[in-house]
Amino acid sequence: MEQAFWVQSPGSGQLREERLPAPGPDDVLVRTLYSGVSRGTETLVFRGGVPASQHAVMRAPFQEGEFPGPVKYGYLNVGVVEQGPAHLDGKTVFCLYPHQTAYVVPASAVTPVPAAVPPGRAILAGTVETAVNAVWDARPRLGDRIAVIGAGMVGCSVAKLLTGFPAARVQLIDVDPAKADIAAALGVEFSTPDEALGDCDLVVHASASEAGLTKALELLAPEGEVVELSWYGDRRVSVPLGENFHSRRLVIRSSQVGTVARPDRSYAQRLAVALDLLADPAFEALVSGECMFKDLPSVLPRLVANELSALCLRVMYQPQ
Repeated sequence: MEQAFWVQSPGSGQLREERLPAPGPDDVLVRTLYSGVSRGTETLVFRGGVPASQHAVMRAPFQEGEFPGPVKYGYLNVGVVEQGPAHLDGKTVFCLYPHQTAYVVPASAVTPVPAAVPPGRAILAGTVETAVNAVWDARPRLGDRIAVIGAGMVGCSVAKLLTGFPAARVQLIDVDPAKADIAAALGVEFSTPDEALGDCDLVVHASASEAGLTKALELLAPEGEVVELSWYGDRRVSVPLGENFHSRRLVIRSSQVGTVARPDRSYAQRLAVALDLLADPAFEALVSGECMFKDLPSVLPRLVANELSALCLRVMYQPQ
């Protein structure tokens, strides 16, 4: 009998026993090594903040149950194939699966982790995939002046990818000065909002705050664009569309990982790009906390209450 983490009700989680189905000829049985808690989305789910209108949109690929609970939710899972087609048997794979000790899914649902990527870092694939999609949506141009607001998992990943682009400058902006250490580890220039450079051609907003979105518009040059990555859940935000919004011909557009931003790429190809990028050890800076799987019910409430500062919480299924 296996175990899985369920949000029993808003603010309360528990481990439940799970009986696995027998794998079919086109299935894989995966034994989990690590899973990751995506702080923004999963803490929103844990506190019951998914609006009723978004219940269908927010479903994870292998979710069980319904919002606000009981629900088994999660999508950053790395494990080893214990049973399956010969080309996958024994391989380390990434899967968009919740926190569970082992699981059976179609073989098409897993992606082999490149040998250059440690399994513990590969849990970031879903986050980096979101960042890849955001960069495709943003379409940066040579010499652009770029700001990324919000040094969470996604914001940091976007800034890291854009720093490799031949732009005039890229700044990662956050209200927490301590995030400067993470930015330095990623090789990204950091600034607080008060010191941020303006006249930006492009701002990627990922702070999930009204103040952050306001700052994004303030930093834009005429004809500039904000790419909005934040997910606000059940919160309403006010957007300052007066002042210079019209006279500067500013643009706000959304980016969401549920749709591939390039028609010439598939979901599988986008994920493969993300996994290849994770060969860079700098991404390890995004994993700033760890816990054992058995402790997840007691750790998640602390994460929601901001008692823990982890960007990505790495959940371990075997003693290290």
